[in-house]
Amino acid sequence: MRTYEQLVTEAESADVTGWGFGWLDGRATEERPPWGYVRLLAERLPTAASVLDLDTGGGEVLGEALGEALAAAASLPQRLAATEGWAPNADVARRALGRFGVEVLDAAPGEPLPVPDASVDLVTSRHPVRPDWDEVARVLVDGGTYLAQHVGPGSAFELVEAFLGPQPEARRGRDPHTEAAAAEAAGLDVLDLRTARCRMEFHDVGAIVWTLRKCVWWVPDFSVQRYDGVLRGLDEQLRRGEPFVAHSSRTLFDARRRPR
Repeated sequence: MRTYEQLVTEAESADVTGWGFGWLDGRATEERPPWGYVRLLAERLPTAASVLDLDTGGGEVLGEALGEALAAAASLPQRLAATEGWAPNADVARRALGRFGVEVLDAAPGEPLPVPDASVDLVTSRHPVRPDWDEVARVLVDGGTYLAQHVGPGSAFELVEAFLGPQPEARRGRDPHTEAAAAEAAGLDVLDLRTARCRMEFHDVGAIVWTLRKCVWWVPDFSVQRYDGVLRGLDEQLRRGEPFVAHSSRTLFDARRRPR
């Protein structure tokens, strides 16, 4: 294995734009939830005339699902749009999704969605930043659906707490039943709510550095210099052949807009 300094330097300079994790191939793994979100999305897309994908990142997930739908000889929705609030990601998404005719809209979390009331048949998202249920309910037509995979409570907190120490309050955030209640209050009927806990393994310290640079909200003050001691301790563990194990938490939401 390369030296600590070499691994860290490489991870600090690697690109973290978009929402793909291919840089981690061979260096880290994560189990996937059993429901197969991309497959579900690919099956649902042809049933809608208009689709809005929220917090699309670099468009990786939506693009994969659109590709699967086309491979199955399905027709695509007449109107396809996606939102992304971080400009570098939005640029990546426009390049990735342009061939499918997807319009990528600028919309930061917390801002109103830039689409008219009752104008979307299907709202989708994989790992939305903060679900705004009132906005989702506003843009959906009556009977329209919301299909999304959310990050659940305590996701990857073994890694977060290795740097920040115990975070008991933060661990309770993103509770699926609390989110479902908020969705119902906004005018949605939750049809399906599933949860999964998936094993993650990191095999070198560069994978950890790159992940924390990409998922900046996990350890908000992260830098290699600030956490040099923690990183060197993890590097020693990994060099002994002991992967660092954490667990992601995921929730599948399938909901329908009640008649106004």
